[in-house]
Amino acid sequence: MSEDNKAILEIRELNKNFGGLQAVSNFSISLKKGELKGLIGPNGAGKTTIFNLISGLLKPDSGTVLFKGVDITNQSPDRIVKSGIGRTFQKVRPGKLPTVLDEVKTAFFAHMTYNLFDAMFQTAKYRAEEKKIEDESYEILDFLGVADLSNMRSEDISHGLQMKVSIARALALKPETLLLDEPASGLNPNETNILIDLISQMKEKFGLSILLIEHDMSVIMNICQDIIAINEGSIIGMGAPEEIQKNKRVLDAYLGGA
Repeated sequence: MSEDNKAILEIRELNKNFGGLQAVSNFSISLKKGELKGLIGPNGAGKTTIFNLISGLLKPDSGTVLFKGVDITNQSPDRIVKSGIGRTFQKVRPGKLPTVLDEVKTAFFAHMTYNLFDAMFQTAKYRAEEKKIEDESYEILDFLGVADLSNMRSEDISHGLQMKVSIARALALKPETLLLDEPASGLNPNETNILIDLISQMKEKFGLSILLIEHDMSVIMNICQDIIAINEGSIIGMGAPEEIQKNKRVLDAYLGGA
């Protein structure tokens, strides 16, 4: 099997219960290198729970998560980040650091090589690496069109711009696979169109494989090569956008039969 056809992320029969509620049931998918897949479903379908299981914030009751062929099912979130999986969150929480730039710089923690001694005495290694991190942080912010916000606080900017800062923090982790949780939430139509272009450019520039949760169908249908639809934690449809649009189970569950 060629590298292009090999799954970078593989999920096998994932299950998660909360009390008596089956939040995720026998969920299995694979994401190839360079692929952009959408994950859709009504509120409470289990989409964010799946992201939490992949990223280590929750442990499954059963099932396996493989990344680049390695079982990461029970690894800690920081180890999963270091292995190459980054994510954003549905609810954007402004950072507590002084500036947007500081927030992005801090996200490079997984790749810092200097030690406490270097930091305390500001050795040449520390200064060189800090300069490199700052330059790369500016580069990411500039790519996302928010470099002019670098000296502002996240809490002082709009929700749409906070989402871009959240994506910048995720990119600073240098992921190979990115989990985007409703990045278009709260955006106006113009901001959504910009985001559609940005996600496609981001995938190419940073060589990403992307799994995208989104309620805005204009985003999903425009950029996803393949879509997985779930309801009550179970897959009810998989396929290209045009197939999902005609899938009766998906229409009934997600679109109310429209």
